[in-house]
Amino acid sequence: MEKVSRKGKWASVAALSAMFTLLVFLGGVRSEKTSVRKVLRSNDRELQADSLGVQLSVKYRRQVVMNNGLVQVTFSNPEGEVIGIKYRGIDNVLEIENDEDNRGYWDVVWYEPGKTGTYDKLIGTHFKVIMADENQAEISFTRTWNISFRGSQVPLNVDKRYIMRRGCSGFYFYAIMEREKGWPDVDMDQIRAVFKLQKDKFHYMALSDVRQRIMPMPEDRATGVPLAYPEAVLFTNRTNPKLKEVDDKYQYSCEDKDNRLHGWISADPPVGFWTITPSNEFRNGGPNKQDLTSHVGPTVLSMFTSTHYAGKEINTEYRNGEPWKKVFGPVLVYLNSVSTKENPLNLWADAKRQMFKESAKWPYNFPQSQDFPKAYQRANVSGQLQVLDRYISERLMWADSAYVGLAAPGDVGSWEREAKGYQFWTKADRKGYFLIKNVREGYYNLYAWVPGIVGDYKLNHNITVKAGSKINLGALVYQPHRNGPTLWEIGFPDRSAAEFFVPDPYPNCTNKLYTNHLDKFRQYGLWERYADLYQNDDLRYIVGVSDYTRDWFFAQVTRNVGNGTYQGTIWQVIFELKSMNPEGNYTLQLALASATDSELQVRFNKPDTELPHFSTGTIGKDNAIARHGIHGLYRLYSINVPSFLLNRGNNTIYLTQTRSRSPFQGVMYDYIRLEGPPGNLEGAPGN
Repeated sequence: MEKVSRKGKWASVAALSAMFTLLVFLGGVRSEKTSVRKVLRSNDRELQADSLGVQLSVKYRRQVVMNNGLVQVTFSNPEGEVIGIKYRGIDNVLEIENDEDNRGYWDVVWYEPGKTGTYDKLIGTHFKVIMADENQAEISFTRTWNISFRGSQVPLNVDKRYIMRRGCSGFYFYAIMEREKGWPDVDMDQIRAVFKLQKDKFHYMALSDVRQRIMPMPEDRATGVPLAYPEAVLFTNRTNPKLKEVDDKYQYSCEDKDNRLHGWISADPPVGFWTITPSNEFRNGGPNKQDLTSHVGPTVLSMFTSTHYAGKEINTEYRNGEPWKKVFGPVLVYLNSVSTKENPLNLWADAKRQMFKESAKWPYNFPQSQDFPKAYQRANVSGQLQVLDRYISERLMWADSAYVGLAAPGDVGSWEREAKGYQFWTKADRKGYFLIKNVREGYYNLYAWVPGIVGDYKLNHNITVKAGSKINLGALVYQPHRNGPTLWEIGFPDRSAAEFFVPDPYPNCTNKLYTNHLDKFRQYGLWERYADLYQNDDLRYIVGVSDYTRDWFFAQVTRNVGNGTYQGTIWQVIFELKSMNPEGNYTLQLALASATDSELQVRFNKPDTELPHFSTGTIGKDNAIARHGIHGLYRLYSINVPSFLLNRGNNTIYLTQTRSRSPFQGVMYDYIRLEGPPGNLEGAPGN
């Protein structure tokens, strides 16, 4: 393919920018129904090229080509990497300036205990046709591990599969990975698939209806100034003068429950490239686990497991010859197009329609691997979750919008730190009824958490799931952490710090995508704003006077005192007790949404005591402050407060974050509640 000149390249960026500006001026994006109809008409025209069905060929013994008249995909043989995707007049949507092994590939970050992590691109050594007819082709690239590869390859047997179907504008990919019993100890911190698109064509990135933008170029990052960590770059010599801002791939992270579709749009020709993930069953860490999506490159990621926003508390360690096997995917690479006269954002609307279509078809009935169970080999689990908190209501309450899931057996809340098995989650309706569909055979615990209710629920017995079964668990009752009536509370218990005060970023450090945006917390450098707002004294919150949406900083960070040094911070919660019960104990419910190499100490009315009344110890590796995450792993502490520590009248709780080697050490709070002594329902809500 002929290379585009540098001048022409930036002209295409400007053209795309002008196109979107004009569309907004003329009335913005058309309705989704209209946009889908237009793309469907375009796809109808494409389907005329589909008369030959799916074709599979081997070229020069080094390449395998799949073609269905809509899309042509070329793989390296026997490595199994995607080296070319031909679509709608583009000879290769992947970056042709990259080496063939750096266009479309799988990789694993792995290491033996005590050694340095490295990437393994899971290069295949054998190619096999699983099936091929005019309606579908499925091919396999495998690699078998043995002890002679120890230290040079991750100890896994790998089977990378690719499927092309007649009439589908794209292709599916999945992989079966296996450890045999007795193999060496290993950590596998990340498993993903990567596609790198032509930077001269794909400039517009879309992650959701409200997270879309024209993106910087790789050259902008290369010539920019690295900031507090290498991923964050301030643009200086910009190819597009409008992009005077900061770029960081973590600004485009997404919770897995929302990470079903993302991709890029080319302006010339108007073509979309998308990954559609119809299920999260093979991802780790539950529905709220955050991970990367797309970023400058243009790069498209399918993240299957990682330690992002959790650190090594997520169990990615395989020890003592532990066997393991897991299927990742299938995921659909979907391509679409419109005419040059149509709104390119129609491509996003069409990709959403395809996402819903793929989700409705899950689990797919066409993958040929016996390790991927079909619908009839799966089960459904249903029930109703209710909440009993007698200090809120004497009656059972519906677990409105609860997240309910099945994951590997473990302790309460262990699902958030689990990476090896499959997880199946759903959201209950307003009455707490839930239906978890398409569960693979196995042994599980049922877990849940309820927005507005503190803590985690776990059913107290294991669930054995058999193929084809329909398990109704009936009415389940969650009794959350509670020792007494609420005296006061700060925040809303939803495992996030999003409801607290998020400052404006520095003017020269903005990402324009998040200007006046709900996800304002994704701006760079917000941790440094704390020292600006609290120059001399730390945060003081007065119960009944302060408003946590304005007066509670979203993260308790270290204070920058200059010369590259930092100090811990001490926050105060000031409250009044008009009466005291000297016989009973009080309780401080302290829920954290995030922690990074921190120690939170709690003192009551005596800030200078050498030993705190409570300490978390050193906790957390989720790095959510630096990575704009607003939450990491959830932690709940139920702290006993003897009445002699409190005063009738004014009281102060001192919250000290002691560790201070870097600007990123700190905690995010989810919720704080002071409870009176147990047994006294007088004055409790609902009574």
